[in-house]
Amino acid sequence: MKILVLSHRIPFPPNKGEKIRTFHQIQFLASCGHEVLVLSPYEEKEELTFAKELESSLGIKVLMFPLKAKWRRLARGLATNQSLTVSNFYNQGMQDAFDDLIDAGHCNAVICTSSAMSSFVFQNKALMNLSSKPLIRLVMDFMDLDSDKWAQYESKATFPMRLVYGREANLVNVVEKRSYQRFDDCFFISENEVNLFTDQLLESSKLKVLGNGIDSALFFPTKRADRPGQPVFLFTGVMNYKPNEDAVQWFVDAVWDDVKAAWPNAEFVIAGMDPSPRIQQLVKKPGITVTGFVDDIVPYYQKADVFVAPFRIARGVQNKILQALACGLPVITTQLGLEGIKAEPEQDVLVANTAVSFFEAIQRLLTEKALYQRLSEHGPKFIQQHHSWNSVLQDLATVIETRGCP
Repeated sequence: MKILVLSHRIPFPPNKGEKIRTFHQIQFLASCGHEVLVLSPYEEKEELTFAKELESSLGIKVLMFPLKAKWRRLARGLATNQSLTVSNFYNQGMQDAFDDLIDAGHCNAVICTSSAMSSFVFQNKALMNLSSKPLIRLVMDFMDLDSDKWAQYESKATFPMRLVYGREANLVNVVEKRSYQRFDDCFFISENEVNLFTDQLLESSKLKVLGNGIDSALFFPTKRADRPGQPVFLFTGVMNYKPNEDAVQWFVDAVWDDVKAAWPNAEFVIAGMDPSPRIQQLVKKPGITVTGFVDDIVPYYQKADVFVAPFRIARGVQNKILQALACGLPVITTQLGLEGIKAEPEQDVLVANTAVSFFEAIQRLLTEKALYQRLSEHGPKFIQQHHSWNSVLQDLATVIETRGCP
């Protein structure tokens, strides 16, 4: 089958959540013998190199389209009362190319990577003509319920950003509901996302869960160094992303001083690209390292002693937690960080939602050898059982291979 993927970012290199997810979906579909063509907007010239690397890596074709200046895109969104997320990724050249491909009968299925890409479908006359629409299956990978994420931002913000986030939450929600009405199949990353969206709909028969997987050939456990009294704590992620920034800042403000009092030689490594000024300032605190971009994140998981994931704002599945588990690195997370991950507290992870309970979990993990060993051994087994990409993506294959529309 011929499959068009409308990707809001080029999914290469697969070095962060949404890129990892889309990359593995494309890789899986190509390995099943499907002909895959990716259309994606871009901001930086280096993304053109990434596109060529994606083509050669997976044996697919990629078409890239340059975006206008960001301020112009956002101004357009404000002027047209459009979601800023949608206007940020929209490109007329990409729309024209997509329309031409649809008119030429080039594809049997279209996959959109997030509701931001739905605008290209909505503006295609053939696909929106319900009386004579072509037999093309439309698949929406929402990933997360983005409107709820913006609502969470709104609840924690002050004027004027509270108004900006509230506006975006409402407009994205309109796009999500319209997408559900037009697309044939809609995926979310977890059951919780499905349930949240189901509560907003009259019926939800087209909603399905498509989880995230882990490549165990890349993320695997190794023997850890024995460092009595010198524990290394780790957090990974894109460090100008608000949920990551909030989680790390909370941990430093609420827990780190107690950790240093108990273990004066403890280290906290914050590994990930694009640290915000707020995160960069944390290096002034004793024992804290902010790496910025790293070529290979795996050694950081393999050399740390504890992975902390104290999320207070989150949507969807946290890949970083899955990666830590695959590497046999014990995880302490809030309940929010565990969303969409069927790990068993006390067997696979430790869950703590307050500063006091988080510190108590750290104390237990670093003083109870049997607990540490159990979590370290259970993590990789849990990933193999629940998060291998081949098993996770079978539902996508089933949907794609259902020809035409329901």
